[in-house]
Amino acid sequence: MKHLFPIFLALFCVAGQTFAQTPQELRDDLPVVEGWTVSPETEVFNRDNLYERINGAAPLFLENNFQEMTSLTYTHGDDYITIQAYRHATPEDAFGMYASERSPDMTFYPEIGGEAQGDEYGLFFFSGGIYAKMSGNGELEDFAPVLKAIAKGLAEKIDANAGYPAILNAFPKEGLIPHSQAYITQNYIGHEFLKPVYTANYTKNESELQVFVIDGKTPEGAQKILSNYFNFTKQPQDFAEGNLLVKDKYNGNIPIVWKGHYLIGAFHDSGDDFSEAIYPFLNQFTW
Repeated sequence: MKHLFPIFLALFCVAGQTFAQTPQELRDDLPVVEGWTVSPETEVFNRDNLYERINGAAPLFLENNFQEMTSLTYTHGDDYITIQAYRHATPEDAFGMYASERSPDMTFYPEIGGEAQGDEYGLFFFSGGIYAKMSGNGELEDFAPVLKAIAKGLAEKIDANAGYPAILNAFPKEGLIPHSQAYITQNYIGHEFLKPVYTANYTKNESELQVFVIDGKTPEGAQKILSNYFNFTKQPQDFAEGNLLVKDKYNGNIPIVWKGHYLIGAFHDSGDDFSEAIYPFLNQFTW
């Protein structure tokens, strides 16, 4: 029996990997870039003092289950690149923070980490439980090549298989608006019981809507979420799996399909009732 313990421990470590990176591990994982030197200073911030570095932006990071931020710097003469590596509780949280700061004005790089976005002076990516923000300062006209080299090397060390959360990869591609996927940890459309939520925006019938998926973990978990929602809307609790309509006085009618431990729904900020037209699409979602 004693011979089984090391095997069990090894399997547990692989299965339970959370991609947590200590400040020293992150520093050790920085790639060598010709002409650039990693500064000896390392700054570390936690949930209690993050506001000292990013002030008003701290609450959103905390909402996405931020744990620790490590600040590192590359130098090249008077030019320097700052890396702020935010460690979150899970890879989903790191992706969620990245998605919340995503901008259509940036260039996207799917080959870096789970995804990266950037311009000549900044680059942002997620990999494992890390969301990294990089910025270049100095006389260089275009920091992008160096930023990409650093980001690619670091992201691969953190998690060589980084990508979007698996649930989002299963969303239908037809009508999907590129780079609109997100992960929301709490208070989706203003309701504290709708969490966490995976979302993506779609174009359907010449209008835009947001599709969301909640994983209740078990059918009972999904039912509890629905019960809270139907209790809020004061609707009868006699619902069953299949097509449902939540009559939300603040957000309009919300069509939801209950499939096992998943809730698949759609939200349109106009408040229009589009339920009958959207149920066939929502029923395409399978896992």
